[in-house]
Amino acid sequence: MQNKNNKILVVGGGSWATANIKMLTDNITEKEIFWWMRNPQAVKHVHKFGHNPNYLSSVEIKVPAQNISSDLKALIKPADVVLLNVPAAFLKEALVDISAKDLAGKKIVSAIKGIVPDENLIIGEFLNKKYDMSFNDFAVISGPCHAEEVALEKLSYLTIASGDPALAAEFAGMINTRYIKTIVSDDIYGTEYAAVLKNIYAIASGICHGVGYGDNFQSVLISNAIRELMRFVDVVHPITRDIKESAYLGDLLVTAYSQFSRNRTFGNMIGKGYTVTSAQLEMNMIAEGYYAVNCLHQINKQYKVNMPICEAVYAILYQKRSPAIEMKQLAEKLC
Repeated sequence: MQNKNNKILVVGGGSWATANIKMLTDNITEKEIFWWMRNPQAVKHVHKFGHNPNYLSSVEIKVPAQNISSDLKALIKPADVVLLNVPAAFLKEALVDISAKDLAGKKIVSAIKGIVPDENLIIGEFLNKKYDMSFNDFAVISGPCHAEEVALEKLSYLTIASGDPALAAEFAGMINTRYIKTIVSDDIYGTEYAAVLKNIYAIASGICHGVGYGDNFQSVLISNAIRELMRFVDVVHPITRDIKESAYLGDLLVTAYSQFSRNRTFGNMIGKGYTVTSAQLEMNMIAEGYYAVNCLHQINKQYKVNMPICEAVYAILYQKRSPAIEMKQLAEKLC
């Protein structure tokens, strides 16, 4: 990437996409921002009023109106960097009209913390297989950073991982602000899978709270979760990594405990007796962990890693097991 006249396209209209727009525009590096939103009515609202009507509406949108559109193909054409920020479950739908040729020569950054359903692939693998993307042209944004706190300009830390260290460092420089600190990494697989797994563990944390377990048990659950996460990523991609870094342990902690965690909220509702459908409707937001746990269940048939927490969440959400009984059985397996 060249620092001068970078053209960056943000794909997605949710809270995290809005937070990324804020980070990019608050950063002082010279760049031009484009924004794709699926909903044409939301686009019109942003054009007229300068804020997202549905998510983080307090954030002032400082992107030129002519650069905000629901026509993805038109916006991709001038972009140097494509920042993907839609839920993993809807990524294929968002890119349905986009070909490998459309993405050729561009850098792709994923801010998605999920797995593509049916494909059972993390985002980097999906783009590599379906769009012939090189891992050296790909980066991942991860770390403990809720969109709501970005909107409030609370100090947050993000990790940028890429097969190309220069790309990671350069994109990190595009989102640094007085309230965003960045760390670079070469661990694409570890950071992507950690971002997926922490959502599943946050659902488990919410379920436990919903059925009546207290803080003492929650701490044991999460200490077991980080070990479970480490076992999995060490088998899938065995490199030297420090699982205590913020992209792994930090992201797990904030997602499992924060009031802003939609996955914890979803799990809490399930623990209190909501059905999956009713919880999703009431939240009106995507809990990535719901889709991810099914994908992880399928993926782990290959690796056969001992993952009792993931299996308990899978049993509750997809096999309709009793949350109270499943958590009681899980408690006997934790230490």
